Amino acid sequence: MPEFSYVARDKAGQKVTGKISAAGQSEAMTLLAGQSLFPTNLRADASAASPLLVRRVPQQQLATTYSQMADLLRSGVPLLRTLEVLRNQTTHARLSRVLGDVHKRVEDGATLAEAMSRYREVFGNMAVSMVRAGGEGGFLEEALARVAEFTEAREDLKKRTVGAVIYPVFLTVVGAVVVMVLLVFFVPKFDVLFARLREQGQLPLMTDWLLNTSAFVRRFGLLILPALIALGWFVRRWLNTEQGQLWWDYYKLRLPMAGGVFLSLAVARFCRVLGTLLRNGVPILRSMEISSSATGNRVLGAAISDATENISAGESLAEPLAASGQFPPTVMEMITVAEQSNNLENVLIQVAESLERNTWRRLDLLVRMLEPVLLLILACVVLVVVVALLLPVLRMSETI
Repeated sequence: MPEFSYVARDKAGQKVTGKISAAGQSEAMTLLAGQSLFPTNLRADASAASPLLVRRVPQQQLATTYSQMADLLRSGVPLLRTLEVLRNQTTHARLSRVLGDVHKRVEDGATLAEAMSRYREVFGNMAVSMVRAGGEGGFLEEALARVAEFTEAREDLKKRTVGAVIYPVFLTVVGAVVVMVLLVFFVPKFDVLFARLREQGQLPLMTDWLLNTSAFVRRFGLLILPALIALGWFVRRWLNTEQGQLWWDYYKLRLPMAGGVFLSLAVARFCRVLGTLLRNGVPILRSMEISSSATGNRVLGAAISDATENISAGESLAEPLAASGQFPPTVMEMITVAEQSNNLENVLIQVAESLERNTWRRLDLLVRMLEPVLLLILACVVLVVVVALLLPVLRMSETI
């Protein structure tokens, strides 16, 4: 969160200077007014924009922080002392600054969840919701330990996924480079050789198309690359908007092959968080509210929120979730049986573990299939180039 340096006057008219963290200038003005300060000069702190401070906090470091916080609280260390210890020992500049502000706000009377909620871009909605539920239900240490487990599991899955797709991405990049080299440097050498066949109208259609494509790439290649970069930047900016994120969350669940992986991971997160909260005695409505933000998908989150309203009207959990059409039928059957046997929290955690295992198997199979497919595509592209260049040569030899 940005920091603002201010010069203000208090009620007695005395000059006061300092810094304040706020999402924007208007919020900073409101916070200062709440402290009975009347700013005469307010500006963004340039140091807050330095690369050292704005860089993202590594998830593994956050998981370690949650785990250490839970261990210190279990050992009887007061919350304020725990935050101070963690702030002093962390080596990450931004995390240290964030923990320092969280410590200050807790010292001023805010709850830990309220202080963390000001840095949702660092901690995430799921962590803030879990800490709030733990504080309200009296199991803050358990909630922090669970958040640490969720964060580590999510980061581990992310690393495994990235490691699995490195080779396919490498093949894609190499294939693109090979094709560009052929079109820019190799194919143009045949343009003069085939000029007479083109004038006579005897140039094969495939060869003509290849030569025209090569000429287009050589003529507009320097414009295509910046255009693609600009398009990627625009798409990324749009996907960061609320509408873009909702669109992506909807369509990524319907992607061929990969959509099932995204859906399984989101449902697994929901089941694990909901089961953990119910096991710790959190009421189901409050648990549903918290777990809806843990899916990481707005479409599923909206379906869970709608189901929460139906549950408050007296329905079971499985009926409104099944009616949304977003959850796998097998998961709904297990939840239905679990509700009837009054063993919902344990079954939800078992469902989460089963989904995670099956998802990793599917992801591993998907990556294994992707590698030969990419090699086949690359081979086909090179084959098309070779055949397109050989066809005129064969025709010329037949004529001779």
